[in-house]
Amino acid sequence: MDLGLKDKVAVVGASSKGLGRAIALGLAKEGAKVTICARSEDVLKETADDIRQQTGSEVFAIPIDISQPEQVESLIGKSISHFGGIDILVNNAGGPRAGRFDDLTAEDYETAVNLNLMSTINLCRAAVPSMRTRGGGRIINLTSVSVKQPVDGLMLSNMARTGVIGFAKTLASELASDKILVNNVCPGIIFTDRIQQLATVRAEEAGITFDEAIEKMTADIPLGRIGDTEEFANMVVFLASEKASYITGTTIQIDGGMVRSLL
Repeated sequence: MDLGLKDKVAVVGASSKGLGRAIALGLAKEGAKVTICARSEDVLKETADDIRQQTGSEVFAIPIDISQPEQVESLIGKSISHFGGIDILVNNAGGPRAGRFDDLTAEDYETAVNLNLMSTINLCRAAVPSMRTRGGGRIINLTSVSVKQPVDGLMLSNMARTGVIGFAKTLASELASDKILVNNVCPGIIFTDRIQQLATVRAEEAGITFDEAIEKMTADIPLGRIGDTEEFANMVVFLASEKASYITGTTIQIDGGMVRSLL
């Protein structure tokens, strides 16, 4: 199936590894030109080289801290200057630290909001004018299944990522007339560094091994296994494509059936 992504321009946040990297690779495989970004310049360069080698697509790598508004503006400005505009924005950032109410400070909450909510808002504010000029676009926000089923011990993620959903739902309505579609995707347990970190924390709290913590996570998944990053990326690539032309304002989990809610 031709997804209509050839020569489209995409900006993918936090894309040197994990879900962001898988998404950037998936878009590049479909012929999109991709801007990737992350804080670690060395890892970012390796990722860019690998994606170019695998796909032959053009990859523009920019090291930034996505929680800093001025760096977000620089990222979008440089991408527009390099490629001529933006068609697809994938908002992604690392998750805030694990912790319960009594473990967290006011600064922890502020850091989480800046990392997950404000980065999304600032990236949209910077990218939407270019999408309007180009006659439309796609915005896909990576959140978490915690927006549908809060996760114990992840107070900060449950709080900040839910804010993204409210922002995105409103934005989808406001940008529909501009042919800019806005959707959210919610990873469940996908095997990334983040999941390894959470499993380590849970193992320490429960006094069990890392492998036992992973087994406990898997026990909650009807499909009986942890997801792969490519499986998650496939949904994002579809939502970024011309084939998803009547989908906006949705929040879709990719979780192997873990979330039990009806919506």
